[in-house]
Amino acid sequence: MATGTLHIDLDAVLANWRALDALTGPATETGAVVKADSYGLGAGRVARHLARAGCRKFFVAAAEEGAQVREALGEGVAIHVFSGHMAGDTDIIGDLGLIPMLNSIEQVTRHFEALPGAPFGVQLDTGMNRLGMEAGEWEAVAPLVLGAGPKLVMSHLACADEPDHPMNRQQLEAFHYMTDGLDLPRSLSATGGILLGPEYHFDVTRPGIGMYGGMPFEAARPVARLSLPVVQTRDVAAGESVGYSNTWVAEIDSVIATVSAGYADGLHRTLSSKATLWADGTPCPVVGRVSMDLITVDVTHLTQVPKALDILCPEQGVDDLAEVAGTIGYEILTSLGARYTRRYSGGA
Repeated sequence: MATGTLHIDLDAVLANWRALDALTGPATETGAVVKADSYGLGAGRVARHLARAGCRKFFVAAAEEGAQVREALGEGVAIHVFSGHMAGDTDIIGDLGLIPMLNSIEQVTRHFEALPGAPFGVQLDTGMNRLGMEAGEWEAVAPLVLGAGPKLVMSHLACADEPDHPMNRQQLEAFHYMTDGLDLPRSLSATGGILLGPEYHFDVTRPGIGMYGGMPFEAARPVARLSLPVVQTRDVAAGESVGYSNTWVAEIDSVIATVSAGYADGLHRTLSSKATLWADGTPCPVVGRVSMDLITVDVTHLTQVPKALDILCPEQGVDDLAEVAGTIGYEILTSLGARYTRRYSGGA
């Protein structure tokens, strides 16, 4: 079966990174989150493009992701691992010079015993209750940890995409309480935190979704375009149904295009009879159920059916599609399947 084509604009990624960097002062270094294969867009290609532009700090979720980024970039950049030093990660961390963000006393013990003298960072929990050491744990191990010279101390905001949420101020105050007076680089903000303003920036920021064209960075340039090939068209008479469970019935004689993609490719079943595909700027509604590999689209109004229809395009970005699906742009991007042909523009 023909596969869709995911067009990825590396220059747009870089432009978004630079725009977020410009929101911070000269004392703040802007890193880049390239976890989950750069949100499904290709960590190696994205990281190389950012590194050529001067980015020197990268963040991944797990050590295996760090290994892929190290292979793409070589030495000379810092690669931080949010999940810290997990059991079984010692060889990867040590051999590749990754920087685990130690999240617990258990991880501190593991890292210091297995890789004494190796670089590391610290992650603190300021109220999100997900990863990081709470205040009591941190106070217990801080003298030992600080004596070993962590490369970075960080925490993560839970509600940064809601600027007026009181949790932002609570976490900022907790981060100050836990880290003020330390002569170490500190990091609190991803994309949403950058947009909250200078007091949230500290020494290092970690933009992620904003680089890839997603909210809450409203000024972001679109990064991804997804074109789905038309496999077949057919005439459907008024009163005939289309797709599983007969959920859509033609009210008039219609022309239906079947395109190659479905929920196995990250296009959620919740898009059934709700989403829109686009033919050179003309909307074409999805009709019937999204199935595993196929989507049916009403193209009756087109004078000519194109070879492909777009589901991500200038008229419909990742957050627009996410709203229809009842989810968020992060999930749309990271769900895009391996069957798509990825084509890159921009970069070297």
